[in-house]
Amino acid sequence: MQRLSVAAATACVGLLAAGCGGTDAPPGPEELLLQPSSARGAGAYAPSAAVPAPAFAPPAVAAAPASPSGGGTTLRTLSGAAPGLYGGLPERASCDVPALTRHLSADRAEGRAFATAAEVEHGDVAAFLRGLTPVVLRADTRITGHRLADGGNRAHQVVLQAGTAVLVDHFGAPRVRCADASPLKPPVPAERAVVPRGRPWDRYRPDQAIVVKPAEQVVSSLLLVSTADGSWIERPSGTGGEEDARPEVLPPVAAEEVFADPALTGPDAGPDTGPDQAPETSGGTGSAPVGQAPEAPFPDVPVYDPLPPADVPPPQPDAAPAPEPVPDGPDAPPVLPDVPLPPASDPYASGYSHG
Repeated sequence: MQRLSVAAATACVGLLAAGCGGTDAPPGPEELLLQPSSARGAGAYAPSAAVPAPAFAPPAVAAAPASPSGGGTTLRTLSGAAPGLYGGLPERASCDVPALTRHLSADRAEGRAFATAAEVEHGDVAAFLRGLTPVVLRADTRITGHRLADGGNRAHQVVLQAGTAVLVDHFGAPRVRCADASPLKPPVPAERAVVPRGRPWDRYRPDQAIVVKPAEQVVSSLLLVSTADGSWIERPSGTGGEEDARPEVLPPVAAEEVFADPALTGPDAGPDTGPDQAPETSGGTGSAPVGQAPEAPFPDVPVYDPLPPADVPPPQPDAAPAPEPVPDGPDAPPVLPDVPLPPASDPYASGYSHG
């Protein structure tokens, strides 16, 4: 799998939680809606299709820096292909796409309005929804949402709470909010002072919301973080969890540090360990992490005799002791005559038969 970058991309400058906008985006509003993860809200396009899931603790998000021009906040922008940007449960979709498809494909006002806001033909709504991938936001996300009003669509700037179920496209960009079928687009900068509307949740901080920038290339698979145990999940784009697998290569950043200060995940940072990947060890009892020598129990005692240097000749074996001289004269030992030995007997030559 291609290893995707997790570093923060270009940031957008605007007034209080403003983000990036497209050329076809609606004018910047004065209100910024704070939308909790499970809230359906007014002007919904369909009944909630969000699948209930256990609550999880979102990771910490580094505070955004102040705008160089003053009077605003520069939100952190991450690529839609960033590993760990989204979460989910293994082999389980966070959004009931078939139910959403049935409702919005019907020839009714909600379906036609949805198609207009999503910029697709009404006859293509089913194919559009089936091509999206259900995920869960892991950080509060600034975006442009829509709601039904006065028989048409009304765009509004919104911060979606971490834990919100959304559908993302093949560039990793959020396109539909599952709780109300609100079509989603990139956010736009506010043209004047922003007035937050709605009750903020406990962890909400205006400078800790993020902006998702569509990836520059099509993303074949998304690397999600399990909201149950923090493990990594590889989900092919356009699938609902039935093809989930553990990635063959874990991302180069820990799941809890995806939204941390870029200095922690930059090229000068040390190697990171995945959420379910313990530090490598050198093996054996009391082994230390790779790169750190284990403490020797007897540091002054070698465990083996080293070989001698190559230029030192090996020791030669001791020579055999010389025989003692034989004394002459009367002390000399007597000389015995040579006596021939009898021939060796041959039982087969004795004349006995072995019969």
